[in-house]
Amino acid sequence: METLLRYRSLVAEAAALRSGADDPVAAAARTCDRIDAVDGRLRAFVPEPQRRTRLLAAARQLADGGSPAPADRPSLYGITVGVKDIVHVDGLPTRAGSALPPEALAGPQAAVVDRLLAAGALMAGKTVTAEFAVTAPGPTRNPHNPAHTPGGSSSGSAAAVAAGMVPLAIGTQTVGSMIRPAAYCGIVGFKPTYGRIPAGGVIPNAAGFDTLGCYAADAAGVTLAASVLCDGWRDDAGGEESAARRPVLGIPVGPYLERADAEALRAFREHTERLRAAGYVVREVPVMGDFEEIVEQLFTMNRYEVARAHAEWFPRFGDRYREQTVAAIRQGHTIGDAAYEAARDRRAAFGERLARDAAAAGIDLWTAPSATGPAPAGLGSTGSSVMCLPWSNAGLPSLSLPAGRAEGGLPLGLQVVGARGADEALLRAAAGLERALAGEDAHADR
Repeated sequence: METLLRYRSLVAEAAALRSGADDPVAAAARTCDRIDAVDGRLRAFVPEPQRRTRLLAAARQLADGGSPAPADRPSLYGITVGVKDIVHVDGLPTRAGSALPPEALAGPQAAVVDRLLAAGALMAGKTVTAEFAVTAPGPTRNPHNPAHTPGGSSSGSAAAVAAGMVPLAIGTQTVGSMIRPAAYCGIVGFKPTYGRIPAGGVIPNAAGFDTLGCYAADAAGVTLAASVLCDGWRDDAGGEESAARRPVLGIPVGPYLERADAEALRAFREHTERLRAAGYVVREVPVMGDFEEIVEQLFTMNRYEVARAHAEWFPRFGDRYREQTVAAIRQGHTIGDAAYEAARDRRAAFGERLARDAAAAGIDLWTAPSATGPAPAGLGSTGSSVMCLPWSNAGLPSLSLPAGRAEGGLPLGLQVVGARGADEALLRAAAGLERALAGEDAHADR
């Protein structure tokens, strides 16, 4: 039986395709072969009977359509990409993991897809999402152990990368929908600063939080993708001095960190000591003593926005929604405008306070477990998003790096969070952190 795990280097594949050592048609065929081999067991992709015909035709058009010389080929030339099924792609129906008619959900192609296509990428297909990217799980299974959830709501995107079906996939995060699946599936997930990737053409969960992001097998891969997808990307942001300096890491001590389970905290302590041994300064910073109030504030805003996002569809198709989504929408109906505005004010104050706390402690990046523990057994839940909640609330860029395994063999992740707008600095630091977590020289390439 075909092994379910296979990591594909986005950077290596992109280099081979741009140089001419590989060609888009062959790459597309390999993607189809891999999907055919393992997706029957994992169900990461939305079924598409004519996928191979469509994808190979697109690859031939790219290869034969007057493609530029190798030196002039765009960054993602010939790369196959999985796209979460709340993101509109011309020619592919959007179902959002729901039983609603696709024609009711139709809309213009998403800006993120336009950027992928302009960079030479090929759409491998739609990946499974929890219903409307809320909490009702899809059928996707974890490639490390199919008896466990891959996380959500970007379930299919994370599983597709972990299983080597594609080297790059697009997801979204409202609270923890990118970072948690990355940790559960043992890959790298990147959620940029809120608004850094345009959200046009994406069905909203809660528009004040929804953020597009990407998955790849390693930090170099998400960095390559981010340079294409993010507004105003600057490879030289921060200058040479900033690039050469190790970031100071902060541990957010207090009730937030205590939400992780004992196994996740034990592993986090080990990861912290490994980073210290690699030469990183790590400081404990007491923060978020009012964490329960932060959680309440976020969900006041979130549920209000969920209900408004479905104001047109829910009255027409409410009987087709799943129980968890109905509960979120009905909760949102109970929240008035005044409560929402008050929660929004508290959110702004929280973001400012968190930035002040980081500055006062002299830290560059926060670190924490990516999830409360390894992927839970079963497919009835996608797991808890609470370890991602404050960072999503503040709109900060975050990253999950693979960080060892739990006692049962499932992967764990280290969450690294940057300052608002400092996505480049976060990803520049990621490669060194990745090496240090693996026990390698954190500055091997300097």
